[in-house]
Amino acid sequence: MERSPRFAGPPLLSLAVVHVLLFVASQAVGIILRHGPSYANPYGPIEDARRFFTANPEALRWSAFFFFGSAVPLGLYTATIVSRLRFLGVRAAGTNIALFGGFTAAIAVGVSALCSWVLSVPEVNSSLATLRLMHFLSFLAGGVSFAVGFGLLAAGVSVTSFFARLLPRWLVWFGLLIAAAGELSSISLVAYPMAFALPITRFGGFIWLIAVGALMAKTADRHDLKTNG
Repeated sequence: MERSPRFAGPPLLSLAVVHVLLFVASQAVGIILRHGPSYANPYGPIEDARRFFTANPEALRWSAFFFFGSAVPLGLYTATIVSRLRFLGVRAAGTNIALFGGFTAAIAVGVSALCSWVLSVPEVNSSLATLRLMHFLSFLAGGVSFAVGFGLLAAGVSVTSFFARLLPRWLVWFGLLIAAAGELSSISLVAYPMAFALPITRFGGFIWLIAVGALMAKTADRHDLKTNG
């Protein structure tokens, strides 16, 4: 009996776990090396931010290093899952939406990490105007830019997987919930209280990435794989 072809590519579950672990490392090392209060809020007093960044250059650099590293497995996860969807017969715009969203999220993480690293430079954090600019760039890239991109990734994968019956229905709906939170987070640009959607997207997204990595089909031996929606 001829065996169904199997998808050849990096394991999604491993990529998801590495992404999560690098993010956790970025937070943990920042807490361990940090002196004084928690990470400065960009909407808070600028003098508080200046004192924080001046006192914690080492924590900023190491935290930025691991956070930047977390962008790589996220980008690889995106490329791999889109490739797998196409291998499984999906021919829908959702795969391209997922690709755009995942790459946007990965790039946003990288930009946020680099801006955080720049904030460790004395010449930068000694200038209040430059500090405020880099602080907001880091916050917005790692927050709303990431969330909107990740939401598109979750939406593209979830919708196409629903019609192609590639994931459990509960996971599809969970992905759509994450997608909705990610897109709603953009309202925080004009109404800051909507920033509550950011941690939902981030931490709910970790669960979604791992679950999809564990449960997405690997072989093309299913029926009804093709979708034109």
